[in-house]
Amino acid sequence: MQDTLPLVVGIDVGGTKTHLRAVVGNTRVADHVRPSGGWRPHDPVAAAGWLAALVAEALPAGARPSALAVGGHACETPRQCAPVRTALQLHFGTPALVVGDAELLVPAAGLDRGVGLVAGTGSVAVGRLADGSPVQVGGWGAVLGDEGGSAGLVREAARAVWAAHDRGEPPDPLALGLVEAFGVTEVPALGAALEAATDVSADWGRHAPVVFAAADAGSALARAVIAEGGRCLAALVARLAARGVAVDDVVVAGGTVLGQPPLYDAFTSALAASVPGARPQPLRGAPVEGAVALARSIL
Repeated sequence: MQDTLPLVVGIDVGGTKTHLRAVVGNTRVADHVRPSGGWRPHDPVAAAGWLAALVAEALPAGARPSALAVGGHACETPRQCAPVRTALQLHFGTPALVVGDAELLVPAAGLDRGVGLVAGTGSVAVGRLADGSPVQVGGWGAVLGDEGGSAGLVREAARAVWAAHDRGEPPDPLALGLVEAFGVTEVPALGAALEAATDVSADWGRHAPVVFAAADAGSALARAVIAEGGRCLAALVARLAARGVAVDDVVVAGGTVLGQPPLYDAFTSALAASVPGARPQPLRGAPVEGAVALARSIL
């Protein structure tokens, strides 16, 4: 390791997995992935201890970071993130930065400003005002929001098939797919099955492929759900624009929107109509690169 160059550490703490990357200059000295179990961002001391243990596990013996930046799942406001940052700075004695994980997307794409939009299990969009203040929209969970994420799509698909049932229509491929996926015998039983979920976002979201399969099978209901999901994702960007966020570049990540072309196409079409100047782009690299870039920025 070169003593004349600082060691910077970036960490992307996602809902499922955590990715740490450490670099000295242009040389990668650690690239470590582990499950995110045990991450508790609402307990600053515990969160900082968890991150410190991760750093010790990943870095070469005796190495200490010169700067550390973290994009943390469920760190949704500056008020939530600040105590974790303070605890990290006290632990390492070096500059630290803690932001929500969606804020990693713009720097990961090599941009100085723009919107980070995530649609995986949930959905959220983030950006910054001209004075640097962060703004987040969406991300309210599967029961109340997360439109365009996998769990939100399943919720809206269930609503669509219930409405069709109430109109007296026979079950279409979407209704049949949901009935099979949730292990029930008929459409009216879907309500109890959804309410029985112990982890609503995960338990609903894992059935999202049913929606896309039904659309491929010709379900007009499924296609309408996907189109509305795309419009809702575009609406997040429009909401940020209305609040004064620069939305020229929109960096998109998340397994649902990037893994399902019909949803991505619905989003980009709706975005072109509602925010004509916005330029969407899928994130090509790993979000952790955004954490590395942020760590460099605070040296």
